Amino acid sequence: MRIFNKSFLLAHILLAALIGLVFSPGQKPVADSAALLVGIGVCEALYLYKLLRQKEPTPAPSDIMSLVWLFILLWEILTTKLNLMHPVLVPAPEDVFNVFATQYEVLLGGIVASMELLLIGFFFGIGLGVGLGLPVGWIPRLRAIFYPIANVLTPIPPIVFAPYLIALMPTFRSASAVVIFLGIFFPTFLSIIIRVGSIERRILDSARVLAVGNATMIGRILLPYVIPGVVSGLKVTLTTSVMMLTFAEMMGATKGMGFYIINYTHYANYTNVVAGIIVVGLVVTILSRLVDSLQTKMIKWR
Repeated sequence: MRIFNKSFLLAHILLAALIGLVFSPGQKPVADSAALLVGIGVCEALYLYKLLRQKEPTPAPSDIMSLVWLFILLWEILTTKLNLMHPVLVPAPEDVFNVFATQYEVLLGGIVASMELLLIGFFFGIGLGVGLGLPVGWIPRLRAIFYPIANVLTPIPPIVFAPYLIALMPTFRSASAVVIFLGIFFPTFLSIIIRVGSIERRILDSARVLAVGNATMIGRILLPYVIPGVVSGLKVTLTTSVMMLTFAEMMGATKGMGFYIINYTHYANYTNVVAGIIVVGLVVTILSRLVDSLQTKMIKWR
């Protein structure tokens, strides 16, 4: 496999220029550059690992890294070296990466708190959405009652319920969990109803020949039928849940990634805000990779 191509060369020319720039003096006083250099090293290691794991040669990883290095290079020039950007709104990369070194305990605590909240809303939303959607989608009378209701409630952004939930629930954290739950439950519930209603005719004919009851039909036929669709849509569900999580934590939580960002926004500490945004991006990327792995294992024909 050839990895030493033009894209690889360009990425490393930009990397060399970036490292040289970091070590050169600038016009703006900034934090120690050690954390930034560690971050660059981690990105480079992941990039090389991705290249070596490729089954078929493609320039995409090198092209992506070229854009990343170019972005950080311009960021470094405009802030640290030339001091052309707003000193508060656009912090230097050294200052942002130094937050990871000095506040890693706070950031890790926020990630743990956010994941707890996310898992509660995510699994309850998925579980109840599937568990209630199956009988509602299968039993005509239930479908006639609940499908129109779900069709009306699903498009409503769950965040609009936040003020009422804050007053109704005992804590901000429980209100946040309910917001995440609502953002996942109704789309899942509606999609399951629709999927059950569109089940293949031959499956229904086979079930009628065997004279299976509702419980057997739901548990032994419909559930295996809809699971691949649920797993296939996990990435979209994950994106929705993270969006709801961020909104929920910004509306009154006392910990979590969203709280970290909104809290430092109130203090106009945009160095920490940018660091928090990067952390959210990294967490979402890791979760997305885990979902990809789960989909590959559960849906063999992908």
